[in-house]
Amino acid sequence: QVQLVESGGGLVQPGGSLRLACAASGTIFSIDAMRWHRQAPGKQRELVAAITSGGSTDYADSVKGRFTISRDNTKNTVYLQMNSLNVEDTAVYYCNFRWRPSRYSSWLSSWGQGTQVTVSS
Repeated sequence: QVQLVESGGGLVQPGGSLRLACAASGTIFSIDAMRWHRQAPGKQRELVAAITSGGSTDYADSVKGRFTISRDNTKNTVYLQMNSLNVEDTAVYYCNFRWRPSRYSSWLSSWGQGTQVTVSS
């Protein structure tokens, strides 16, 4: 199995920045898509950003121009640089990887435990 460990969450003032990281460990042959989701209190989990193995990215409209997703394949790690944060960005952020343990395995999906991001003055 694979373990995803997130880091970088915390409390920040409106207009501030944070950088989240999510690192995977375990028996991994390859990782396809890497995604960041978030869930605010009382709301459904939503997709924030995604990056393919080839580096193509996609963003929710609410974060376009403010958030940047990137990946380091040598470290099995995905990052989310968050700038110009506002109170609506307050949520628990989860990473999600689509991966497989060997060349001939089926693709699997794993989630991190979540990291809290709070934007408040």
